[in-house]
Amino acid sequence: MPDTPSLHQPMRVTPQCVVALTWTLKDTLGEVLDELEDPVEFLVGGRDLLAKIDEALQGHVAGDEMELHLEPEHAFGEYDEQLVFLEPRQAFPADLEAGVVFEGLPAGCSPEAPADRMYFVSEIYPEHVVMDANHPLAGMALRLDLKIHHVREATVDEVGRGTLGAGFFRLQA
Repeated sequence: MPDTPSLHQPMRVTPQCVVALTWTLKDTLGEVLDELEDPVEFLVGGRDLLAKIDEALQGHVAGDEMELHLEPEHAFGEYDEQLVFLEPRQAFPADLEAGVVFEGLPAGCSPEAPADRMYFVSEIYPEHVVMDANHPLAGMALRLDLKIHHVREATVDEVGRGTLGAGFFRLQA
Protein backbone atom coordinates (compact mmCIF):
# COMPACT_ATOMS: atom_id res chain seq x y z
CA MET A 1 0.00 0.00 0.00
CA PRO A 2 1.47 3.42 -0.91
CA ASP A 3 2.61 5.70 1.87
CA THR A 4 -0.06 8.41 1.82
CA PRO A 5 -0.25 11.26 4.28
CA SER A 6 -3.03 11.31 6.85
CA LEU A 7 -3.86 13.35 9.89
CA HIS A 8 -1.80 10.97 12.03
CA GLN A 9 0.99 10.05 9.67
CA PRO A 10 2.97 12.71 7.76
CA MET A 11 4.05 11.97 4.21
CA ARG A 12 7.46 10.35 4.02
CA VAL A 13 10.07 11.19 1.38
CA THR A 14 9.81 8.71 -1.48
CA PRO A 15 11.24 8.67 -5.01
CA GLN A 16 9.70 11.39 -7.15
CA CYS A 17 8.22 13.53 -4.41
CA VAL A 18 8.97 17.18 -3.64
CA VAL A 19 10.78 18.28 -0.49
CA ALA A 20 11.32 21.78 0.84
CA LEU A 21 14.78 22.03 2.37
CA THR A 22 17.03 24.44 4.18
CA TRP A 23 20.69 23.69 4.74
CA THR A 24 24.10 24.76 5.85
CA LEU A 25 26.93 23.55 3.63
CA LYS A 26 30.41 23.48 5.19
CA ASP A 27 33.84 22.27 4.25
CA THR A 28 35.52 19.67 6.45
CA LEU A 29 37.09 22.41 8.60
CA GLY A 30 33.63 23.76 9.43
CA GLU A 31 33.78 26.90 7.27
CA VAL A 32 30.30 27.77 6.00
CA LEU A 33 30.26 27.71 2.18
CA ASP A 34 26.54 28.18 1.61
CA GLU A 35 23.48 28.67 3.75
CA LEU A 36 19.92 28.29 2.54
CA GLU A 37 17.76 29.93 5.20
CA ASP A 38 14.40 30.00 3.41
CA PRO A 39 13.02 26.62 2.29
CA VAL A 40 13.43 25.77 -1.38
CA GLU A 41 11.59 22.91 -3.10
CA PHE A 42 13.54 20.15 -4.83
CA LEU A 43 12.36 17.13 -6.81
CA VAL A 44 13.60 13.94 -5.17
CA GLY A 45 14.60 11.39 -7.79
CA GLY A 46 15.10 14.07 -10.45
CA ARG A 47 18.08 16.22 -11.36
CA ASP A 48 17.76 18.72 -8.49
CA LEU A 49 19.76 16.93 -5.80
CA LEU A 50 22.92 14.87 -5.60
CA ALA A 51 22.28 11.11 -5.51
CA LYS A 52 23.60 10.77 -1.95
CA ILE A 53 21.21 13.49 -0.76
CA ASP A 54 18.27 11.82 -2.54
CA GLU A 55 19.24 8.54 -0.91
CA ALA A 56 19.62 10.04 2.58
CA LEU A 57 16.22 11.77 2.42
CA GLN A 58 14.27 8.55 1.72
CA GLY A 59 11.78 7.69 4.47
CA HIS A 60 12.17 10.99 6.34
CA VAL A 61 9.33 13.40 7.16
CA ALA A 62 8.89 17.15 7.56
CA GLY A 63 10.75 18.38 10.63
CA ASP A 64 13.55 15.82 10.32
CA GLU A 65 17.10 17.11 10.37
CA MET A 66 20.21 15.26 9.24
CA GLU A 67 23.94 15.68 8.85
CA LEU A 68 25.61 14.30 5.74
CA HIS A 69 29.29 13.92 4.97
CA LEU A 70 29.92 13.91 1.22
CA GLU A 71 33.24 12.84 -0.27
CA PRO A 72 34.11 14.60 -3.56
CA GLU A 73 32.94 11.65 -5.70
CA HIS A 74 29.48 11.92 -4.07
CA ALA A 75 29.39 15.72 -4.12
CA PHE A 76 30.76 17.80 -6.99
CA GLY A 77 33.37 15.35 -8.26
CA GLU A 78 37.11 15.35 -8.26
CA TYR A 79 38.82 18.40 -9.74
CA ASP A 80 39.51 17.67 -13.43
CA GLU A 81 42.38 19.60 -15.07
CA GLN A 82 40.91 18.58 -18.47
CA LEU A 83 38.02 20.99 -17.80
CA VAL A 84 40.29 24.05 -17.61
CA PHE A 85 40.73 25.99 -20.86
CA LEU A 86 43.02 28.87 -21.79
CA GLU A 87 41.06 31.07 -24.20
CA PRO A 88 41.87 34.20 -26.23
CA ARG A 89 41.09 37.42 -24.33
CA GLN A 90 39.50 39.04 -27.41
CA ALA A 91 36.68 36.43 -27.37
CA PHE A 92 35.30 38.03 -24.19
CA PRO A 93 33.74 41.39 -23.31
CA ALA A 94 36.11 44.19 -22.29
CA ASP A 95 34.49 44.47 -18.83
CA LEU A 96 35.06 40.79 -17.99
CA GLU A 97 35.63 39.99 -14.30
CA ALA A 98 36.87 36.90 -12.48
CA GLY A 99 33.98 34.78 -11.20
CA VAL A 100 31.65 35.52 -14.12
CA VAL A 101 29.83 32.42 -15.38
CA PHE A 102 29.18 31.50 -19.02
CA GLU A 103 26.89 28.79 -20.39
CA GLY A 104 29.32 27.25 -22.85
CA LEU A 105 32.25 29.17 -24.26
CA PRO A 106 31.92 32.16 -26.62
CA ALA A 107 32.63 31.86 -30.34
CA GLY A 108 36.35 31.75 -31.09
CA CYS A 109 37.16 29.53 -28.11
CA SER A 110 38.28 25.88 -27.91
CA PRO A 111 35.99 23.76 -30.09
CA GLU A 112 36.83 20.65 -28.00
CA ALA A 113 35.42 22.27 -24.84
CA PRO A 114 32.09 20.67 -23.83
CA ALA A 115 29.25 22.96 -24.93
CA ASP A 116 26.83 21.84 -22.20
CA ARG A 117 28.86 23.08 -19.24
CA MET A 118 28.95 26.20 -17.13
CA TYR A 119 32.36 27.91 -17.27
CA PHE A 120 33.75 30.18 -14.56
CA VAL A 121 36.26 32.88 -15.34
CA SER A 122 39.04 31.95 -12.93
CA GLU A 123 41.85 34.25 -14.13
CA ILE A 124 42.23 37.09 -16.64
CA TYR A 125 45.50 37.94 -18.40
CA PRO A 126 46.16 40.55 -21.12
CA GLU A 127 46.12 37.89 -23.89
CA HIS A 128 44.21 34.99 -22.31
CA VAL A 129 41.34 34.07 -20.01
CA VAL A 130 41.34 30.90 -17.89
CA MET A 131 37.91 29.24 -18.07
CA ASP A 132 37.10 26.45 -15.64
CA ALA A 133 34.17 24.04 -16.11
CA ASN A 134 34.73 22.34 -12.76
CA HIS A 135 32.15 23.08 -10.09
CA PRO A 136 33.71 25.59 -7.64
CA LEU A 137 33.41 22.91 -4.93
CA ALA A 138 34.96 20.11 -7.03
CA GLY A 139 37.56 18.10 -5.16
CA MET A 140 36.19 19.06 -1.73
CA ALA A 141 34.67 16.83 0.93
CA LEU A 142 31.61 18.55 2.36
CA ARG A 143 29.36 18.52 5.40
CA LEU A 144 25.70 19.25 4.80
CA ASP A 145 23.23 19.95 7.61
CA LEU A 146 19.73 19.53 6.14
CA LYS A 147 16.26 20.25 7.48
CA ILE A 148 13.10 19.02 5.77
CA HIS A 149 10.33 21.62 5.98
CA HIS A 150 7.62 19.85 4.02
CA VAL A 151 7.06 16.89 1.73
CA ARG A 152 4.44 16.62 -1.01
CA GLU A 153 3.69 14.46 -4.00
CA ALA A 154 5.26 15.66 -7.24
CA THR A 155 2.95 16.54 -10.11
CA VAL A 156 3.11 14.63 -13.39
CA ASP A 157 4.61 17.75 -15.02
CA GLU A 158 7.33 18.07 -12.37
CA VAL A 159 8.28 14.40 -12.74
CA GLY A 160 8.27 14.79 -16.53
CA ARG A 161 10.63 17.78 -16.37
CA GLY A 162 12.87 15.99 -13.85
CA THR A 163 13.50 19.22 -12.00
CA LEU A 164 11.82 22.10 -10.22
CA GLY A 165 14.54 24.36 -11.57
CA ALA A 166 16.60 24.59 -8.39
CA GLY A 167 20.08 24.46 -9.87
CA PHE A 168 22.44 24.63 -6.92
CA PHE A 169 23.65 21.05 -7.29
CA ARG A 170 23.86 20.98 -11.09
CA LEU A 171 26.11 23.02 -13.34
CA GLN A 172 25.18 21.69 -16.73
CA ALA A 173 23.47 24.24 -18.93
